[in-house]
Amino acid sequence: MSELNTPAKESNQSNKSKKNTQFSKLLAPLDLGFTTLKNRVLMGSMHTGLEEHPDGARRMAAYFGERAKGGCGLIVTGGYGPSKRGATHPNTNIMTSAEDIAKHRVITDEVHKYDSKICLQILHTGRYAYNKKLIAPSAIQAPINPYKPEAVTVEMIEGEIQSFVDLALKSQQANYDGVEVMGSEGYFINQFTALRTNQRDDEWGGSFENRIKFGVDVVRRIRQAVGEHFIIIFRLSMMDLVEGGSSFEEVVKFGQAIEKAGATIINTGIGWHEARIPTIQTKVPRAAFTWVTARYREHFSIPVITSNRINTPEVAEAVLQRGDADMISMARPFLADAEFVNKTAAGRSDEINTCIGCNQACLDHVFNGEMASCLVNPRACFETEINIVPTKAIKKIAVVGAGPAGLSAATALAEAGHEVTLFDGDNEVGGQFNIAKQVPGKEEFSETIRYFSRQLELTGVTVKLNTRVTANELNSSDFDEVIIATGINPRLPPIEGIEHKKVLNYIDVLKHKKTVGQKVAVIGAGGIGFDVSEYLVHSGTSTSQNIAAYMKEWGVDMTLTARAGIEGVKAEITAPARDVYLLQRKDTKVGAGLGKTTGWIHRTGLKNKQVKMLSSCVYHKIDDAGLHLSIAGERQILAVDNVIICAGQDPARELTEGLNKPYHLIGGADVATELDAKRAIKQGLEVAVRL
Repeated sequence: MSELNTPAKESNQSNKSKKNTQFSKLLAPLDLGFTTLKNRVLMGSMHTGLEEHPDGARRMAAYFGERAKGGCGLIVTGGYGPSKRGATHPNTNIMTSAEDIAKHRVITDEVHKYDSKICLQILHTGRYAYNKKLIAPSAIQAPINPYKPEAVTVEMIEGEIQSFVDLALKSQQANYDGVEVMGSEGYFINQFTALRTNQRDDEWGGSFENRIKFGVDVVRRIRQAVGEHFIIIFRLSMMDLVEGGSSFEEVVKFGQAIEKAGATIINTGIGWHEARIPTIQTKVPRAAFTWVTARYREHFSIPVITSNRINTPEVAEAVLQRGDADMISMARPFLADAEFVNKTAAGRSDEINTCIGCNQACLDHVFNGEMASCLVNPRACFETEINIVPTKAIKKIAVVGAGPAGLSAATALAEAGHEVTLFDGDNEVGGQFNIAKQVPGKEEFSETIRYFSRQLELTGVTVKLNTRVTANELNSSDFDEVIIATGINPRLPPIEGIEHKKVLNYIDVLKHKKTVGQKVAVIGAGGIGFDVSEYLVHSGTSTSQNIAAYMKEWGVDMTLTARAGIEGVKAEITAPARDVYLLQRKDTKVGAGLGKTTGWIHRTGLKNKQVKMLSSCVYHKIDDAGLHLSIAGERQILAVDNVIICAGQDPARELTEGLNKPYHLIGGADVATELDAKRAIKQGLEVAVRL
C-alpha cells in the first residue's frame, strides 16, 4: 500500500515537531478521517500491575500522563478482560460499574490534557488465563498454563462477544478515544482462528471462514455499538510462529474481513506466548519483524502499525521511510523514557534512555505477580512515589565507581542540585555494562552507557577517570557524603590448582580479551556463566543485528510460504566456535535462576550451539590434564584448554576501611551475590532521592 492510496495521509495542520526533518515520517500527523493523531507513534499495550493496584487510577493517570506530555500520539492501556472468565487471573480488575468508569476518566482526562489520544485494550486471554475457570474454543490445555480450559458452548460464545461490546461501550463512556481488540499472541480470538486450538465442528470451527467468525463478529458489533467516530484497533496475528497456526493467505483474508467489519487500524502481532522463537528480547535484531507487516500492508486499505524491537527514533523513521507501516508501536521504550517523542522532535535523540529489551523489570515482574518497572528507568510505574526534586541543602558528594549504580546516583544527585564528582579507576564509564555489551545479543547495553554519559554532561557532574581515589584522600577532602559504587571482585572457589595457567575469570575473557582455547569448561551457571558461554561459542558470528541470519538460525521463513512462518522450516545454526561445558554445583536445571521470560531463550541458544550444560558437579582439581570433577557422583576428567571461573563475586568494599566520611553502599558494593543492574540503577536513584 503506497502513500498515494492510503488513507493515512499527512495532515496539512501545522505541527511544530515537523520542523525536525530527520524524523519527518515519524512526527507527521496521521489522519484517520474522523480524527487525527498528532504523530505516528503508538505506546503499545503493557500490563503493569497498576491495573490491580488500589490506587491504580491515580497512578495510571500519572504514568500515562507523563507519556502523553512526552509527546506520544496514541496510547494503548494494559489489557482489560471483558469478562471474569476471560480476564488474565481471578484478581484482574474489569470495568463493570459507574464507579469504575469514573476512575478511568481520571486517566483519560490526564492524557487528553496534552492533545494525545488513548485506547483501552480489550484482552480476552482464553486458555492463557491463570484462572481455574478458564475457557477456550476447545478444551486443549496450553503448554504454558497448568489449568485446562473448558470448551465454550454456543450460548457462552454469544455472551463473550457481548462482553467485548459492553466493555467497548464503557470505554467510550470513560472518554477513551477507542479500543484495541487483542486478536493475536495466542489469546482467545487467536485461539478461534487456529486449527491448533480450535477443533470444533460447529459454526465456530472447521473452515477458516467459521474460525474467523468470532473475531469478525466482535469488531462488527463493537462498531455498530460505538458509532463511526471511535477508534477500533485490531491486533492481528500476522505470524503465529506455532505449528497449526494460520497461513499467509488466511491472515490476509482475516485482516480484510476485520477491515470490512469496521476496524480503524490494524496492529501487528508476532508469535504466540507459547512459541519457541524470541520476538522481543535483547538478542532479537532491531525492527526484526517489520518485513512481515510490509507484506500484509499491501493487502489492506486502512493504516497498519508495526511493532517488536523498535527502540530508537532512527530505527522507527527508517521503517516508515521504507513503507513497512503507517505507524510505529513501541511499548517498553516508553517505560525507559516518557519523553521519547519530545526529545526526538527537539533533535535530542541522543538524550533518550533507550530500552535494552532485557525484560527484567517489566515482563519478568508481571509474570511473577510484581509491579512492572524498568531496569534503566526505575521511576516507570512509580511516578507518584519516586521524584527528583531540587534540594534545599546543596552538598558536595563523591560517587566512587562509574558503573550502572554510580552513574544512576551521580546523575540523579546532580539533577537535584548537589555538587557531584564521579571517580573511576577505568578509562571509561560503564563498569560491568562495558563487559556485558561484549556478549552477542547484549550489544544494546552500550545504549545505557551512552545515555548516562550524556546525562553526566547535561547535569554537570565532574568526572575523574583513571583515578583510584583512596579513603585518606576522601577523608582530607571537603566532600559531605560518599557514595560507594565500586562493584565487585570475582570470587575464586577453593579448588586445588585454582592458580593453574589454564584458569581465567570472566573479566579476563570479556574485558581483557585473554586468549581462550578451543575446549573450555565454564564453572558457574548463573547469568555470567551463560554470558561467557554465549561469547565463547559465537566469537564474532553473532546475529544480533542481522535479521536474515537471525531468522535462519531460529527457523523462520521470510517468504511467508510456510504456515505460521515456521512449519517445515529447519533452523540453520552455524557451528560453535568452541567446545564448551557449562557446569554448576546445584542439582537443579542449569539456568533455573535466569529471568522468567528470557531464561528459556538463553538455554535454547546454548543448546543449539552444542554447549553441554551439566549439573550436580563437584570440582576436585585443575592441572595440565584439565578439570577433574565428579558429575552426579561419577569421577571424570574434562580435557579442556581453559577453565573459566564464573562462580560468584564479593563486594568490593576496600574503600570503607578507614573512611571517616558518611558513606552509602550501592550496587555490587552493597550486594554481590549475582550482578544485578536492575537493583544497582534503582539503588542509585533511591540514594539520590533520600539525600
